[in-house]
Amino acid sequence: MTSYQTKSRNDTRTQFEQIVLLLQGGGALGSYQAGVYQALAEAELHPDWIAGISIGAINSAIIAGNAPDKRVDRLREFWETVSTSPLGLPYFKSVELQNAFVHHLVNQGRAVNVLLFGAPNFFTPRVPPAALWPANAPDKASYYDTAPLKATLERLVDFDRINAGGMRFSVGAVNVGTGNFAYFDNTTDRIRPEHVMASGSLPPGFPATEVDGEYYWDGGLVSNTPLQWALDSQPRKDTLAFQIDLWSGPGALPHDLTEVDVRHKDIVYSSRTRAATDQYKHTQKLRIAIANLLKEIPDKFQNSEHAKILQQESDEKVCNIVHLIYRARSYEGIAKDFLFSRQMMEEHWASGYDDARRALAEPEVMRRPDLIEGVRIFDVRRNAPNRVDRKP
Repeated sequence: MTSYQTKSRNDTRTQFEQIVLLLQGGGALGSYQAGVYQALAEAELHPDWIAGISIGAINSAIIAGNAPDKRVDRLREFWETVSTSPLGLPYFKSVELQNAFVHHLVNQGRAVNVLLFGAPNFFTPRVPPAALWPANAPDKASYYDTAPLKATLERLVDFDRINAGGMRFSVGAVNVGTGNFAYFDNTTDRIRPEHVMASGSLPPGFPATEVDGEYYWDGGLVSNTPLQWALDSQPRKDTLAFQIDLWSGPGALPHDLTEVDVRHKDIVYSSRTRAATDQYKHTQKLRIAIANLLKEIPDKFQNSEHAKILQQESDEKVCNIVHLIYRARSYEGIAKDFLFSRQMMEEHWASGYDDARRALAEPEVMRRPDLIEGVRIFDVRRNAPNRVDRKP
């Protein structure tokens, strides 16, 4: 297998060896990630490595499986396709729904529409329903049939391009038999539509997907973000990472059962990304400290067993992590992750685009941190329109 290409030293867009784009799972919220990518593409910040879970895996495949000048158009084609009403219901722009209560009612109607009829070229209700007519097969034990998604991926994604290795590509899934998390990576696997579909096979809505004789479910059941996979990968490199989350860890205390369900989803699927980035920052500072300490020990100790162990763990690589989190509006409600409506797709896309533009306007995002700091984490604050915070 051809290995993915490393960033050219003549590339002066950033001071880093690689740009990594990490896309969390979140169903219909995934158009937020498409908006983020549009802003990155306009800034000529094309990722060297893209990794995704669930809907993030689909977005990742569309990006990695197309030439740079076609990626935004292909993302737009996918999201406009799956957000078209199967019943031909009219599309209201957000400005036409100024009242939050009316907006909420329209959204609930759209959600019922998706539950009953599916999303075009993505998934359709299984007939007869598995609950009424036992499927007796792991790839049919679900409420919906995802065969349309395979055809869509084959139409929009050039898998030969992904496997050629110009961009590293990774998607995560869960082995149903072992319960273990697995990553399909184009440095070790020949990627097919089944690998992408496996990452998004969320039960009981979607069936398990077979890959090489094993069945897989949605990676979000174990970890909904590929952050750890990228940060733990070796050899380590100076990295500019964009972590795009669709669920917010921090949130308000719920006051009714609907808010409880919404908050429960946020906590389950946010995958504690903030904690993971903080832990990585601490660990990387230790690696840098070890690398500097090893330079100071006498030569006679350099080849000792203890020194060799420390050398394996040490490095002087640095990282900026730009953390963008979609924060849902109150009128989206519990259906926000399966609300495949054109109206909400456009809202999510615009939010991702605006948040990414705001982050990229911060000059420090592109600058390599010094070895004392090691890792910098930037947070976009939606409630402060021109604010990007850097965590200490």
